[in-house]
Amino acid sequence: MASYIVKRVLRSFITLFLVVTIVFCLLRFMPVEGYFNNFDKMTPEQIERQLDARGLNDPLPTQLVRFYNDLVHLDLGESIKYRPGVPITEILAQRIPMSMLLGTISLVLALALGIPFGRLMTRYKGRIPDHIGTAFVVLIQAVPAVVYYLFIQMYGTSLAGLPLLFSRTNLATYVLPIISLAIGNIAYYAMWVRRYMIDESNKDYVKLAIAKGVNSKTLMSKQIFRNAFVPLVQYIPTSLILTLVGSIYVESIYSIPGMGGLLVKAIQMQDNTLVQALVLIYSFLSIIGLIIGDIAMTLVDPRISFGKKGGAR
Repeated sequence: MASYIVKRVLRSFITLFLVVTIVFCLLRFMPVEGYFNNFDKMTPEQIERQLDARGLNDPLPTQLVRFYNDLVHLDLGESIKYRPGVPITEILAQRIPMSMLLGTISLVLALALGIPFGRLMTRYKGRIPDHIGTAFVVLIQAVPAVVYYLFIQMYGTSLAGLPLLFSRTNLATYVLPIISLAIGNIAYYAMWVRRYMIDESNKDYVKLAIAKGVNSKTLMSKQIFRNAFVPLVQYIPTSLILTLVGSIYVESIYSIPGMGGLLVKAIQMQDNTLVQALVLIYSFLSIIGLIIGDIAMTLVDPRISFGKKGGAR
């Protein structure tokens, strides 16, 4: 297990290095307007002096080495247009907690509703609860997230009377964003819990237990669900990351001061330094989520060993 984790971490850092390097290079090939706050008012001579002062006229490998040297010292640079001159670490320190709070609450809600929903669909397979659940899952999976985000916003504000714009001090403004972030994961967990439990129900040990007269409810909760939950565990950390990524749009439509809305604003304003930092963070979180998911599987079921031949995914 330890050797697998070490190898996985090394591969993950290589992936992260490639992603960040590609983004860094692509941003350097974009127009230089993204590195100046008042580009329209500057003369060509002033632009050149600023490019030289910031090292943007240096060869690309030199700039890349300088970037990673700053990164090692946790220096992500300063915002150029969003909040000119303010360190990006300071901006993120104000934004990350809000995104993590909403993402965590929505994930807990998704687990609390999605898993029981999947178990209910399994228990009443082929009957009305299963048909309703299947229709819900198919609808959420088929319809683009943007569409049901807008429906939740529209009907949540008009029918339920909930506030549209987010406020840190008004708990009612948390409801619609959390529902928007959770609904996709609710359908996801319900779908996979149902699938894994049905797969487990068709295995020989279940048929043997039923033949010996084991109570079906006991078998469902102590054996089938426990074994079906193991492959689902690895997706929980990833779900949190995907929720944070999904918050890019949700935070924008509700004016939430989080990382998602920040990325949209940074791209719109062409704040290249800020975009670069956010891509780095999202990439890092995604890779960490995958590693934690694999480790979680081994904790839930010690029989799983990624270190042995044939044990890796």
